[in-house]
Amino acid sequence: MSGTPEWVQDAVFYQIFPDRFANGDPANDPFNVKPWDALPTIKGFHGGDLQGVIQNLDYLVDLGINAIYFNPIFQAASTHRYDTYDYLKIDPKLGTMKDFSAMVEALHARGIRIVIDGVFNHCGRGFFAFNDIMENGTDSPYINWFHVKQVPLDAYSEGEAEHYLGWWGYKSLPKFNTDEPDVREYLLRVARFWIDAGADGWRLDVPNEIDDDAFWADFRHVVKTANPEAYIVGEIWDGNPRWVGESHFDGLMNYPVRDAVFDVLSGENNAKEFAGRVEKLLTMYPDEYVRSMLVLLGSHDTRRILRKFEGDKAKVKLAYLFPFAYPGAPCVYYGDEIGLDGGKDPDCRRTFPWNREAWDDDLRSWIKQLIQMRHDVPALRRGEMKQVFVSKSCYSFTRTYQGETVLVAFNFSGKQHLIEFDAHLVSDAPLLGLKDILTGEQISVIGGNVQLGLPALGGMVLKPI
Repeated sequence: MSGTPEWVQDAVFYQIFPDRFANGDPANDPFNVKPWDALPTIKGFHGGDLQGVIQNLDYLVDLGINAIYFNPIFQAASTHRYDTYDYLKIDPKLGTMKDFSAMVEALHARGIRIVIDGVFNHCGRGFFAFNDIMENGTDSPYINWFHVKQVPLDAYSEGEAEHYLGWWGYKSLPKFNTDEPDVREYLLRVARFWIDAGADGWRLDVPNEIDDDAFWADFRHVVKTANPEAYIVGEIWDGNPRWVGESHFDGLMNYPVRDAVFDVLSGENNAKEFAGRVEKLLTMYPDEYVRSMLVLLGSHDTRRILRKFEGDKAKVKLAYLFPFAYPGAPCVYYGDEIGLDGGKDPDCRRTFPWNREAWDDDLRSWIKQLIQMRHDVPALRRGEMKQVFVSKSCYSFTRTYQGETVLVAFNFSGKQHLIEFDAHLVSDAPLLGLKDILTGEQISVIGGNVQLGLPALGGMVLKPI
């Protein structure tokens, strides 16, 4: 089925790692739950759940987001839940199907959509079909559901999987055989089930490892038949046009943009090189798919952005400005907006500190302002992007939509810079001046030229006046 969901280009996403956002129902905590403020470990649960999301909707609404991407919520053994046991059941440590329905209803009532994580390349050792093979060997009716090389299966000793294929060799993550018709039928039933249950889309984990165009075409058909406006976004780290379109996905997690932002702010690239990278990405896909990309800076798989920039908040703030000015749907990883710290997994999955004294209110106010700006200015969501000025330190471009133009300018260096360009690059009509949406500062246009004094590690978003 063709077409991307109209709502995605107007969306601002918030990514939630369910065990770490908020504990709304202590009754479903495991007996050995870790203290909320304890540092995360690979195996320890902290008690976050679906009720925690429901109880903190006012926080999310105040922040301004209108879509949530949830890490896996199905029954599994681990805190990350990419080792799913039961794809048709909410993990009891997160709640029940009743809680899920209540959460969906509450989110939708507030105009917030929900995209859930689909792990269809592999499952956990507790999955019923894999467990049946463990018990029955070659007599199992599910022997062809996985890539079994030898039975009995050695699934629990140390070392990599040898008797069957596991994701990256992990014994705990047996890989499905999606060539098996019964496996395809099961996974497609799961895809439909959760859209019928109220989910607004799927984020697909490592979809490139199911290297099967027919499977993904069937997946898209099933999902779009259930809800033509459902969003399908794939985790493709390097970007690839193959994975978007009428037989695949609506968008990808735009890690190449994230990498470009980090490289220019760490000094590995200059602004000219950065401009070349992010503009090239715009030409890789048809426009409607460009606007349906998920543009992220932080995630459950990466160091926290504050740690990435070694606590340099000016770089963090400038980094966040870019996805809110660039085509695609920006995404905030939970806690990044209040300066939550963390290194590599599992440290990047710390619990959200609900004690406001632990928040960086200045950073939260900045991201809240960016979110509101995105909502207020259609050109930033839907507009065509065109380069205006670039040097080794500075980069500016326009976004234009239905006659409205905004000018976005960045100074990636640690020194103030004055940039100058012809006003006609911004507007064909006579331009008297510009006003910065972020600060209210007004810039006069003299002699048909625009002169911008960009502060060190600073940016502007300007509208004609």
